[in-house]
Amino acid sequence: MLDRRTFLASSTAIGALALIPSAATFAQPAAANARDRALDALLSRWFQDDLREKPTFATNLGLDVGELAPLRAQLGDASAEDAAEDRARVIERDRAIRAFGRNGLSADGQVNYDVAAFRTATQAEGARFRYGGAASPTPYLVTQRNGGYSNTPNFLDTQHPVRSREDADAYLARLEQFGRNLGHEAERIRADAALGVIPPNFIVDKAINNLERLRGAPVAESVLVRSLARRAGEARLEGPYEARATALVTGPVHAGLDAQLAALRAIRARATPEAGVRRLPDGEAYYNWALKTHTTTTMTADEIHRAGLEQVAELHGRIDTLLRAQGRTQGTVGERINALNRDATNLWPNTDPGRAALIESLNGLVAAITPLLPRAFNTLPRAPVEIRRVPPLIEAGAAGGSYQAASLDGSRPGIFWINLRDTADQPKHSLPTLVYHEAVPGHHFQNMVAREAGELPLYRRTSGFAAYGEGWALYSERVADELGVYANDPLGRIGYLQAYLFRAVRLVVDTGLHHLGWSRERGIRYMIDNAAEPEGSSANEIERYIVTPGQACAYKIGQTVIAGLRDEAERRMGARFEIKAFHDAVLLGGPLPLTVLQGRVRAWMG
Repeated sequence: MLDRRTFLASSTAIGALALIPSAATFAQPAAANARDRALDALLSRWFQDDLREKPTFATNLGLDVGELAPLRAQLGDASAEDAAEDRARVIERDRAIRAFGRNGLSADGQVNYDVAAFRTATQAEGARFRYGGAASPTPYLVTQRNGGYSNTPNFLDTQHPVRSREDADAYLARLEQFGRNLGHEAERIRADAALGVIPPNFIVDKAINNLERLRGAPVAESVLVRSLARRAGEARLEGPYEARATALVTGPVHAGLDAQLAALRAIRARATPEAGVRRLPDGEAYYNWALKTHTTTTMTADEIHRAGLEQVAELHGRIDTLLRAQGRTQGTVGERINALNRDATNLWPNTDPGRAALIESLNGLVAAITPLLPRAFNTLPRAPVEIRRVPPLIEAGAAGGSYQAASLDGSRPGIFWINLRDTADQPKHSLPTLVYHEAVPGHHFQNMVAREAGELPLYRRTSGFAAYGEGWALYSERVADELGVYANDPLGRIGYLQAYLFRAVRLVVDTGLHHLGWSRERGIRYMIDNAAEPEGSSANEIERYIVTPGQACAYKIGQTVIAGLRDEAERRMGARFEIKAFHDAVLLGGPLPLTVLQGRVRAWMG
């Protein structure tokens, strides 16, 4: 078995990846039998097809090389016709995988099958809805955080490479296609509205505001122009790149932004403040599908809501004890943490120097925990992680923190994006746990251990399931605690438990909004009172859950399953249990639906 540490272990190997033909690029470890090989061939072909359909994913992975090099100049299609083709494709894949069947596969082959079968079944279920995307339950195409205007500028700036003349020309080609895609999205906004699919009015308002900011920004200051001009200069590429990018921004990009603004303004009068998806066509079924997709379980909305209420109560009790030890005894748990959130000594200055000092402190936390990781893990990622500020143009709708994985070829590090719109939303005591969640041993650790696991096929290394990824990141906060990071930081320990509380509250508010009919205001109030999140952060979070139904439930459900597997392994294995081996069992199989993860880890228990 190929040890993951040998994967792209040197600069020679990294350079060679760009030179070998695509057949070798996609070569997988030898399958155990003929049925395994046939399944691997099918899934590998689907993976290559997906790269061609989603060329930005190929760039993200660093696989837009060799025969796939033309993908670097493509952005993908946002048209209604392409969306219809996506729906037909996932339905056909579900039929094909069920026809293939599970019989005759080895144990590893059965895991490959189970992962693919879960994905195709849930996507085929989503394809019955004529709005949103079959792959991901996002009912509204353009919101304060979804849509090409939000994703593409940052992608071009941080993921599209500019190292050669061909790269720079490919950037310009993608920039032109960006304008086209904005126009296609505008057409789909109108088509969805005709079906009765319109975001809540406060979401429409925020999307309009974000688009107006992007449209109104001086072109010379646009990241779309500055990024290409700066990097072409650094690569010493001669040519009128800045002028060409400026012409594209003032031409097709501005035309596309104008089309989206017109479409959103046209539907604004029909938008209501109702927050949940129940009001959408077949909305109850849509939310049930969203929960299944994001949690990879069959838990109902009522079950998740009850679990959230129980966990909120249990965590309030634990935090109360810690607050009392700090002399904070007056008021509810939420009131006392909110007072801590507002304490001026617990806040970074809301200035650019304050933001720079905040990020420097986070890098210090990564540096401090990294030498401790071998105590809990046999397998460590090679790729580094950087901490960067969410671009100000999109920070109004962005999450408090998010992670972008490193490329397979080693050319781009992992990035933890932190939202610093208002530093009051990021109190000092909460930041260590956020770092451990987003960077190490959380998202960056899990993603790169998987991506660097050369014994797994590419379609397994690069897949993703929200409950697994978010569940691991939340579980990893406990691992950080067990490594002693809060030993001399009692407020940090409160922040750690508050982070768990925050995810338990998500179970309550997500199901409250989409299943029980809660208003935006009720969700915000519950989060402030019970999760003790600052008001601005609470509003941002609730609006995020409104446009991505079910996703907020993935964190605590995933963590509960992973922690439950650890408890089960400790009971069953007794003296044989070893924490590093347990973490290998969870991580080295790559991202899995929770039911498949349970089977894999229980098989490891013996």
